[in-house]
Amino acid sequence: MAGLFYFYRMKLVTVRRFDDYISAHLVMGRLKEEDIVCHLMDEHSMTIAPFLSTISGGIKLMVPEIQEKRAVELLTQWENEQVS
Repeated sequence: MAGLFYFYRMKLVTVRRFDDYISAHLVMGRLKEEDIVCHLMDEHSMTIAPFLSTISGGIKLMVPEIQEKRAVELLTQWENEQVS
């Protein structure tokens, strides 16, 4: 239970925004494989009412502030691999 309390006390920051939950879950899964703690915010509201995406900013991929730099590095690396 102490781990759960710690998770909710962490300051989370948005590292990416998505319009669909499938892409969000794929990226979140890859980050978790790299031991990055992450959470999707507004996932359920976007799934139920996707037209709200422009108002709320889409599905937000959140990570602890202390892991933000590593998460952004990984996301950038994966995006560059897809372009190549």
